[in-house]
Amino acid sequence: MTTAASDVVFQCTAVSSGYGDMTIIRGIDMEVRRGEIVTILGKNGMGKTTLMKTIMGFLPPSSGSIVLFGEDVTGRDPQLLVERGVAYVPQEEAIFQDLTVEDNLRLGMRSDRHFKQGISRIEPWFPVMVKRLRQKAGTLSGGEQKMLLMSRALVSDAKFLLIDEISEGLQPSMVVKIAEVLKGLAKEQGVSMFMAEQNIGLVDRLSDRVALINTGTITERRDLSDDGRGGHQLTELMRL
Repeated sequence: MTTAASDVVFQCTAVSSGYGDMTIIRGIDMEVRRGEIVTILGKNGMGKTTLMKTIMGFLPPSSGSIVLFGEDVTGRDPQLLVERGVAYVPQEEAIFQDLTVEDNLRLGMRSDRHFKQGISRIEPWFPVMVKRLRQKAGTLSGGEQKMLLMSRALVSDAKFLLIDEISEGLQPSMVVKIAEVLKGLAKEQGVSMFMAEQNIGLVDRLSDRVALINTGTITERRDLSDDGRGGHQLTELMRL
């Protein structure tokens, strides 16, 4: 399939990165188009989070290039990416437990002047967060804290989401809820997403394309729109 350059939201080419002298990911090539959900699938310790942090600018790549919305952002500061419309939902629950839900949400805003608009963006997807603005974030359940992480990404009106293991520790019913929200954002609002996951059910439900990462390199790719869906295919992929 031929892809118009204007449809490509994110592209990384031959990206390698790691910590100090230790290279964790090697020669990664990925692309995400407008309104598309692409997932990097792999077990723990394979380099998924390292790739996410490298894309977001928390880790400098040792080689390769990262392009977002047609702009080369290789090694740029994370704040620049946020200003360009990127939001990061980390694997770790990076919320401020002693602050209210509202204060945590304000941290995701580029300006307090647009807070009301931000709240209106999350209300259709996570109405419970709007009802609990005055509640301390640390008193939320695990699933609600994941909702808060997602809500903090959405208040900024991001056009590209980096989502790292959102399903980790969630009950199946909450995974289904998150899947519905992400699918709606992609199909109804054209939000593009690059996810790191190992939850086969969520990946099968959401993803347009999947790449398998094994010890820091991409070893397999699947287009689910072409191959058809079926968790058994992804299960077999994980065994490769």
